[in-house]
Order: sequence, then C-alpha cells, then structure tokens
Amino acid sequence: MLDIKSVSKSYDGHQALTDVSFSVKEGSIYGLLGPNGAGKTSLIRIINQITRPDTGTISIGGEILEPSHIAQIGYLPEERGLYPKMKVQEQLLYFAQLKGMSKKQAKQELAFWIKKFEIQDWLNKKIEELSKGMAQKIQFISTVIHKPKLLIFDEPFTGFDPVNTKLIKEEILQLNQEGATIIFSTHRMDTVEELCSEISLINKSKLVLQGSLKDIKEKYKKNLLAIELKTNNKVEIDPTIGHIQKQEQHEDQLCLEIQVKNQNRAKLISNLMKTGELTSLKEIVPSLDEIFIEMVSH
Repeated sequence: MLDIKSVSKSYDGHQALTDVSFSVKEGSIYGLLGPNGAGKTSLIRIINQITRPDTGTISIGGEILEPSHIAQIGYLPEERGLYPKMKVQEQLLYFAQLKGMSKKQAKQELAFWIKKFEIQDWLNKKIEELSKGMAQKIQFISTVIHKPKLLIFDEPFTGFDPVNTKLIKEEILQLNQEGATIIFSTHRMDTVEELCSEISLINKSKLVLQGSLKDIKEKYKKNLLAIELKTNNKVEIDPTIGHIQKQEQHEDQLCLEIQVKNQNRAKLISNLMKTGELTSLKEIVPSLDEIFIEMVSH
C-alpha cells in the first residue's frame, strides 16, 4: 500500500528525517513510533503532501504519490483540525467533499455515522460548543467519512474516556477488516502491541528499528526465565550457568528470575530440580515499552 524509499527532510538546518525507508503492507495495521521530535510528524506531513521530501520517494498502491492520491488518505492529526465556529453537519459534509465525494455521497455516508455514533442532537451545534470527547468523535468521522484506503491516526485516543476509547478502537478494527490499511503513530505501546503487526521506530531523524513485532521481541529477548520451585530452600547457581536477578519466597513456592548464560538452560533446570519441584517455567519476553526505551536511550 505504502512504500517509503530513502526519504530525507530538513528545516532551516534541522534534520527532521534521514534516509528513511520502509513499506506498509496493504490491509495491515502498522505502528509508526518514536519519541517527541524524532521525525514521525514530518514523515506523516510528507505522506499527506503538506510538505515535500528533500530527497526520496513515496509510492501509494504502486504509484508515485500525486495530489490526486489525497482522496485515498484519511489523516487524524494529534493537533485536531476542526473549525470551531462551523456547525458539525456542515463541517463534515465540507471535509467529505474536499476529499472528492459528491454532496449526495457525503450525505449518505454521514447518515451512517450519525446513527453509528448517535450524534443526531449535535449536528447543528458549533464545534466550540461540544465537549472534548464529542469533538474527537466528529474529528474521527471527518477522517473516515470518504472511505479512504489508507488511514493515518496520530494519537487517536487522546481526549477519550475508556468507553469511547473502546468504541473508537472497535471502529478502527472494523475499518481494517473492511480493507483499510492503517498507520498508528502513538506513545501508547500497549495499544501498539494489541493492534499492530509491524512497526518502525524513528529516533533522531533515523529509522532505528523496523520489522514484525513478533520478530523484534524475539530479537531483544535476554534469556531471562521466570521460574517457580516448590521448596523452602534458597537457591544458588553456578555463575557460569546464569545469574539470579530476583528470588522471592511465597509460602512453599520460591519465585525466581534467572538470566541464563550461553546455551545452559538444560543444565540450569537440572540443577534447580535438585533443590525442589519445578512447578513453572516461562521465558520473559521484553515489552515494547522496554524495547522502545532501550532503543531511544542510546
């Protein structure tokens, strides 16, 4: 769906993006991550043709990005972009027509979202009269009303309470099931782990991590095991086999976290079983939060 090749961008001597390349598969939910100021928003603005890259190319659906492609893209910016003095209905119809829909098509699609989000009573109110959560709903509708093939959500759950966060999340998943390709830019790693299959991490203008979430987690595992033994004895292990990072006694259960050295897992387990009955053994996989912090702290 989206192919980004060697994209660089600078502003007044500040390097916002440096030779960034990655591809987003059609029908996927893709995480675009990075700390504040890393370059994510600069890249999103280029995809939306708000600015142009200094070097590099972007293709959508196999075609070099052109102004005509903007109708295929829906963008929910972190800094929301509604007109406060405009009424809800006229604003949504206006945005839909900006994206190439006829007024008739826009009205038909709006009728669907009016019912879906139960906003009938708000249609003739100005945006400035709405609660923050209701305004966010209107912004969401303005992003998806023209049925874009590519949806870009920048911190989409900001301002929503848990009930409406769940609602919007379900709608995003439904849009994906209906064929939309989705890019998430967010600091909420739990959301990324829940929804995204692949990610790119940008730090200080450069792409520092890219791939499937599963492969990345596998790569950054640290041979750390969570082990439970039925014993009242403390455990000591040969330092050539591993290092005990945590040891806690809970009644007759000893809970351990052990970092195993080299290929010594079988030897470690054999030694532990001499101390007590092994009741649980799990490999500790790092969270995306932990990987993110490690990568951007360099």
